[in-house]
Amino acid sequence: MDNVEIVHKFLTYEQPLNERMRTFLRLEYLFAQANHTLHRKTMWDSRTTMNRVLDILSICSRTDLKTEVLKELERQTGNLSRLEDNPDVDRNTLRRILDQLDMLSDRLHAISGQVGQELRESELLKSIRQRNSIPGGTCHFDIPGYYYWLNQPPEQRIQDLSRWLSIFEPVRLSIELLLRLLRESTQGQQQMAVDGFYQQALDANIPFQMIRVTVPDTIPYFAEISGGKHRFTVRFMKQNINERPVQSSKDVRFELACCVI
Repeated sequence: MDNVEIVHKFLTYEQPLNERMRTFLRLEYLFAQANHTLHRKTMWDSRTTMNRVLDILSICSRTDLKTEVLKELERQTGNLSRLEDNPDVDRNTLRRILDQLDMLSDRLHAISGQVGQELRESELLKSIRQRNSIPGGTCHFDIPGYYYWLNQPPEQRIQDLSRWLSIFEPVRLSIELLLRLLRESTQGQQQMAVDGFYQQALDANIPFQMIRVTVPDTIPYFAEISGGKHRFTVRFMKQNINERPVQSSKDVRFELACCVI
């Protein structure tokens, strides 16, 4: 019998430690969903993409997102600029990242007013937003204009959705870069959750931004992370579809990264 190599996947659970990172992770998730269905041709895919566009717009409306992203870009530029004289740093890579940060800052500064202001003024999108919170509220008889748009040729719908998503492109690219830098900032360390439980104190003087827990997908538990500025806990829980999850009674080995940059 031939030897068969079994390749295991790994699952990474992330917990943001401040509101800015919560917002960034939610937007990353929404952009990924939107891009996944954007080029599909059915009206149901267009509906899904439209919902994600409106979710992104909603987040941009609730917070001064442009200012939040700019602050983080500027903070990272300052942190990385201090490494330019470090002989152990790859200067070409560092300069490329600094150039990207500067370029994205310029693109955000060039946006007049709030991100997505053009979409807030669209009568079609405004009507969909008003009905979206009602279960089934965007049915064909509720918004006939939306029904008409959904029945346009797929190429037209994809073109419209692409144009609307492009308005958020500077935000998407900024968040993509910032999260990549954060995730790559710390090497994971092997830890043990005794009886499925792990707790660690954090130095309040260090601005930790995210906890990452990585495990093989073969273990029969999921990681539940909670934390704040001073400490965090990880619990490995057994999923039960019909009952509340139960904490593991066994020790669980995992990889831990406390990300800061």
